[in-house]
Amino acid sequence: MALIKSISGIRGTIGGAAGDGLTPLDIVKYAAAFGTWVLEKTQNNLIIIGRDARLSGDMVNRLVTATLQGLGINVIDLGMSTTPTVEMAVPAKKAGGGIILTASHNPKQWNALKLLNHKGEFISDEDGKQVLALGDSESFDFAPVTKLGSYTTDDTFLQQHIEAILALPLVDKAAIQAKNFRVVVDAVNSTGGFAVPMLLEQLGVEVIEKLFCEPTGDFAHNPEPLPENLREIARVLEKGSFDLGIVVDPDVDRLALVNEDGSMFGEEYTLVAVADYVLQQLGGGNTVSNLSSTRALRDVTEKHGGQYAAAAVGEVNVVNKMKETNAVIGGEGNGGIIYPELHYGRDSLVGIALFLSHLAKTGLTMTRLRASYPNYFISKNKIELTPDINTDQVLVEMEKRYAKHQVNTIDGVKIDFDKEWVHLRKSNTEPIIRIYAESESNATADHLANKIIGDIKEIINQ
Repeated sequence: MALIKSISGIRGTIGGAAGDGLTPLDIVKYAAAFGTWVLEKTQNNLIIIGRDARLSGDMVNRLVTATLQGLGINVIDLGMSTTPTVEMAVPAKKAGGGIILTASHNPKQWNALKLLNHKGEFISDEDGKQVLALGDSESFDFAPVTKLGSYTTDDTFLQQHIEAILALPLVDKAAIQAKNFRVVVDAVNSTGGFAVPMLLEQLGVEVIEKLFCEPTGDFAHNPEPLPENLREIARVLEKGSFDLGIVVDPDVDRLALVNEDGSMFGEEYTLVAVADYVLQQLGGGNTVSNLSSTRALRDVTEKHGGQYAAAAVGEVNVVNKMKETNAVIGGEGNGGIIYPELHYGRDSLVGIALFLSHLAKTGLTMTRLRASYPNYFISKNKIELTPDINTDQVLVEMEKRYAKHQVNTIDGVKIDFDKEWVHLRKSNTEPIIRIYAESESNATADHLANKIIGDIKEIINQ
């Protein structure tokens, strides 16, 4: 059992002892802390909530809703929705904040409270610390019976979200419609199961084959959209009857694509391809991704005359860097597309619309489009953490070991070599150290990652 409190929200496994997992007591405590923070920060007593389809969603929803009402906060519940839809609803409704009940790519035993400010963007690290302090001190002042908050539902926002996407100048519905695309969708039995087909239908996609699109929350496979978890959709595409596959995670903020032959486009290249299209259409511009993302984005950005910048991992960090550099497109190499023209949040739905516009206009197949980009390989690895491991000390020791190389410590330790890099950092969402290595060769990336893993284990066992 685990409870993780970080920049990515309050996340944990359902069940167990209070403080060890995401129990009802923890849910109420941190919902009350966030509601109190919103009231103090904004003097606004309206909060928007929405959730993915996971099994614990209804239970968590009722606890959060009742807690917020007990503080005198009015709640608008979007029900089963997507993370980007809730993000857009917060400013649209002029709310003081939002809560998305989702553990994103984590397996079904996990759930989380993802916390949004009044702009519909993830709260900052500083704001997050204030919320945690309120929770730990239990400094809550609940409302008297005559001032309890109201509760209403609104299931219209997904359609509003899609209409906003269709209205974007760079989304070319006519070009998409003319291609008569045949698409397979894997939504891992969560809310992408209705959101993605709804978007595709309105974009004019001819055939939509649904795979794991029933929003039961009983995930048909590991919900992280990595190649090893996408064997079913690959088998469907191998038969040659479809143009591409679309895969989203449970809350629809990560987008992975599968080629017409069943091979992987590569989730790192979702952002690269969408950025290429946006920069091409705009005649250039700046981009941002995080330190763990492929160099291919930098290459594509510079090809179009723009400047690339790297941010610490975490959506709020990428968004801040995008605002700072006036980036026209950005995101994370896990398939997270952030398109400021719509909103500052990772959004698979706008990613799909922009990607299909790009694919339609190029006239290329998926495999040929993928072959047009610089070819880098990222080896993604992790080491499970036990409570006795001093992660910060491990990172300090790794920094010392590679001091002769270019080292970046804004988020863990990133070491740049001549043609490769490796990034090691403590995860915001799981009790692990992530080790990512990139090279022009898969074997070299794996070798570099294994060398670093060996170093880490050596330090741990000293």
